[in-house]
Amino acid sequence: MSSETPVGKPAEADARAVDRPPLRSLLFVPGTRTDWLPKARAAGADAVVLDLEDAVPPSAKPAARAQVADAIAEADRSGHAGHAGQMALFVRINPLDGWAGAEELRAVVRPGLAGVVLPKVRSPRDVKLADRLLGWCEEEQGLSPGSVALVPLLETARGLHKAYDIARAASRIAYMGALTAPGGDVERAVGYRWSPEGTETAALRSRVLLDARAAGVPCPVSGLWTRITDLTGLRAFAEQNRSLGYEGMMAIHPSHVPVINEAFSPGPDELARCADLIAAVEAAQRDGTGAVAFRGEMVDEAMAGTARLILERHGALVRVADSRG
Repeated sequence: MSSETPVGKPAEADARAVDRPPLRSLLFVPGTRTDWLPKARAAGADAVVLDLEDAVPPSAKPAARAQVADAIAEADRSGHAGHAGQMALFVRINPLDGWAGAEELRAVVRPGLAGVVLPKVRSPRDVKLADRLLGWCEEEQGLSPGSVALVPLLETARGLHKAYDIARAASRIAYMGALTAPGGDVERAVGYRWSPEGTETAALRSRVLLDARAAGVPCPVSGLWTRITDLTGLRAFAEQNRSLGYEGMMAIHPSHVPVINEAFSPGPDELARCADLIAAVEAAQRDGTGAVAFRGEMVDEAMAGTARLILERHGALVRVADSRG
């Protein structure tokens, strides 16, 4: 399969025309356990990643593929999937190493699918191939071009090194970030020794985030936290990722979802401060002053712009929650 010709607008145009909603929590669910979707919804997950790769043994993959396709179709019929506020459904497919991978993609791309998680991405060529195949699948299903998001997983040293080029390879890329779970592909590829504090991966997560932001990737997410019962450690790790600039995290257990959602949501005090800061700056501007003292700090339009962005994102999260009803 050739990956030289991407579908749609070139990446250079950065044509991210589809409005991707912010996702605080993306919960992995084995493709063989689609019956767990109600639990994920009840936990408050913004999105679910139905996993056809690592969570499914080779002998069970054909049956899991059909099960996942049926779950997406059912969620679309019942209004429990999609981009417009309901719990978004993603599928982690197997690597696109041959036509079997293409057939898997064709099986799951249908109305109700929010995005595809692409594992083992090594270079922009992998993304361009997936983008081209997704374009064909969208056309076959009558979906709008680019409506299915693509989330490349950077699980090799080469992929991490080329994060910016990978992020720019297709305009449908969203939510891309660095996943630094203990003992996983990234630890093996890079060679770090994982700790709960995350000091050994903070620089890596920061660099990938900067690459994603520079490439215009909406709503980058990080992860993972694999200690199921250690919610205190999870909260600290989630807050660290939020402080770095990530907007969400991938999760492996429903009990993690509320902690993650809270960590990536602005609290009442932060929202009130943003509103007051904007009011102070705008009042100063009306008086012909560019900067003003606000609670012991000098602030100006740059700080007001950041505060407006926080309020705008909070408004988007509220709209998502309201539309779930």
